[in-house]
Amino acid sequence: MTNQDDERIPMTVLREKFSSQLDAQLLASVRNYAQVNGRQLQSVLEEALSEYLERHLKDRPRAHVMEALGISMDEFDVLYQDLAK
Repeated sequence: MTNQDDERIPMTVLREKFSSQLDAQLLASVRNYAQVNGRQLQSVLEEALSEYLERHLKDRPRAHVMEALGISMDEFDVLYQDLAK
């Protein structure tokens, strides 16, 4: 058995069944995409969820960093404006 769908997901991944609901048209589109591309539905869903989480978790600064920036901006606003000149 090969893992041709997505080489980022090791074959030894422990999978867990779950149940959810999707918009009927969205689910039909995902199923069609999987079929047209010769892939399993679970492979397409894993890839989509992995990419979604990667975009949304890695591209955002951590909350404590943003809080520290806000405090710094409040405290040193005049200095930052002078330095920017």
